[in-house]
Amino acid sequence: MEKNAFNILKERGFIKQCSDEKGIENLLSKEKIAFYAGFDPTADSLHIGSLALIMAMANLQRAGHKVIALVGGATGLVGDPSGKTEMRPILAKSEIGKNSRKILNQLKNYLSFGAGKGLFLDNSKWLSKLNYIDVLRKVGRYFRVNEMIKNEGYKWRLEREEGLSFLEFNYQILQAYDFLFLFGKYGCLLQIGGDDQWGNIVAGVGLVRRKNGKTVFGLTIPLLTTSAGKKMGKTEKGAVWLDSKKTSPYEFYQYWINVDDRDVARFLKLFTFLTLDEIAELTKFQGSELRRAKEVLAFEVTKLAHGEKEAEKARDASKSAFSTKGGDVSSLPAVRISRKRFSAGISVIDLFCEAGLASSKSDAKRLIEQGGAYVNERKISGLDEMIKEDSLKNDSLMLRRGKKQYCLVQAVGEK
Repeated sequence: MEKNAFNILKERGFIKQCSDEKGIENLLSKEKIAFYAGFDPTADSLHIGSLALIMAMANLQRAGHKVIALVGGATGLVGDPSGKTEMRPILAKSEIGKNSRKILNQLKNYLSFGAGKGLFLDNSKWLSKLNYIDVLRKVGRYFRVNEMIKNEGYKWRLEREEGLSFLEFNYQILQAYDFLFLFGKYGCLLQIGGDDQWGNIVAGVGLVRRKNGKTVFGLTIPLLTTSAGKKMGKTEKGAVWLDSKKTSPYEFYQYWINVDDRDVARFLKLFTFLTLDEIAELTKFQGSELRRAKEVLAFEVTKLAHGEKEAEKARDASKSAFSTKGGDVSSLPAVRISRKRFSAGISVIDLFCEAGLASSKSDAKRLIEQGGAYVNERKISGLDEMIKEDSLKNDSLMLRRGKKQYCLVQAVGEK
C-alpha cells in the first residue's frame, strides 16, 4: 500500500506546525493536489538553510503532487521582515530577475517542472499589476492590524529601535494574496514554508477562507539547528551555498562529512531519498564505524546539488586528502602562488592567510601556537618559519588547518 505523503513528511522529520493536521493528512491521501512554497530572490543563490524545504517539496512531488515553486519577484522588492532584526536591502528589479533565474536552475536539481508536474512562477506577474486602492478594497479589509502585530516576525522588529517600516508591514498581505491568486488560478490547496513563515502562511489560509469561503491549508518545516546548537549551514567561512561558485562541490561535501555524529541519522532522513530501512542500517553503529554513514550522507547530498560526477570527484578528493597515498585532489580548494615567491621564501603566516585557512595574521599565529597548522602533514611550530621551494612536491604543497580543513597550494610561473 502506497504511503500517504503527509506520513512520509512526518516520519522523516519535515513537519513543525500545521493549520489542520488531520485535514492535511486526509487531503494528501485522497487526491493529488497542487501545493506551493516561496523563495526570496534577494540573494543570487539558495543556501542549505533552504534545503529542508526543497526536500519536503521533492518528497511531495515524488508522491504525485504538483509543485509550484514561487519566486518573490514582487515581494522581494518589499522584503520579508520575518526572522530579521533589520530591514532587508532593497534591490533593483533587474538584480532580482537575475537572481530568480539562478534559483530556478538550482531548484531543477531537485524538482521537475513542466509536463504537468510542476511550475516555476514569479509573483511579480500578478502583484505588479495590482492597483493599490483595489488591494485595500479587495483584501485589505480582511486583515486586522491587532492580529498582524502578534506575528512573531513583526513583534521582534517592533520591540527594536529600528522598528518596522510600513513597506515591510505590507509583506504579509502580499504573501497572503499570493495564496489567494494561486488558489484561484491553479487550485493550489497547500502552502509550505520554514517555521519563520507561520504567520504569513496562516494569513493566506485565513484570506482564502474569508474571501472565498474555501478551506486551504498550511504547514511549516522546522528551522534546523545542529545538535551542537549551531544554525544549519553556518560555518566559520559563512553560509554553505548551493551555487558551486560560492561553495565548491568539495567544500559542500566536506560540510556534510564533518557533521556531528548525533545529526547523521536525522540528516539522512531529511536530505536524502534513502529509505528509512537503509538509514537504520547505516546508522546502527557508532564511533568510527559511523564514518561510512557520513560518507553516504555527503555523497548523496552533493549528488543532488551538483550531480553525480562532481560528487564522485569531491568524494575522491576527500579520501585522498585524508590518506598518504596521493590521488585526485582536483576538487580540493586551491590557490596559485608565483614560484618566485617560494624561491625567496614565504612566511608560513602569510601562506595560511592567502590560502584562506586563516582569517588574519593574528588568527594564523594562534593556529600555529595551538599546534593546528600543517604543511605537507608536518606540524608547524615556529611563527617565523619560511616555506621555500624544497617544500614543493610536483609543483604543489598541501596546507591543513586542524583535522579537516585543507588547501592545495600550486606554484606557477618559471623557476
